[in-house]
Amino acid sequence: MSLASHLEELQRKHGDIEREIDQALAHPSYDDLELARLKRRKLALKDQMEKLRVPTRH
Repeated sequence: MSLASHLEELQRKHGDIEREIDQALAHPSYDDLELARLKRRKLALKDQMEKLRVPTRH
């Protein structure tokens, strides 16, 4: 998998999780633990995307 396609896949997953979070917040009985889990996954994906975008310095 190329770097660009991997980054696109991470962005797609990030967007999917963002929509899940929005849907959970739209329901009055959403699960706080599930929401926290989704937010952690979203942040982890964001961190992965940033690592791919920023060249490492040696």
